[in-house]
Amino acid sequence: MAKTASALHILVKHKELAEDIIKQLDKGAKFDVLAKKHSTCPSGKKGGSLGEFKKGQMVPAFDKVCFTGELITPHLVKTKFGWHVVKVLYRT
Repeated sequence: MAKTASALHILVKHKELAEDIIKQLDKGAKFDVLAKKHSTCPSGKKGGSLGEFKKGQMVPAFDKVCFTGELITPHLVKTKFGWHVVKVLYRT
């Protein structure tokens, strides 16, 4: 069972924008460029990088995708903060 994960994310207010970002990523857009352009989270300035974090450190829905979701594939996650496009880089 993984104890830590590393992920990138883009936080937006509207589901439609999050879905559009995923479509752009599927067409080859760069995650860091889209994060800098769209993310309302301070991590957007760093290309969406959250670095490495421990299981249980993030809100439950976000934590779940980071520790059970497919790696590298963009995931859509709804939390109290808004809509996240999450790309899990690795787990350890």
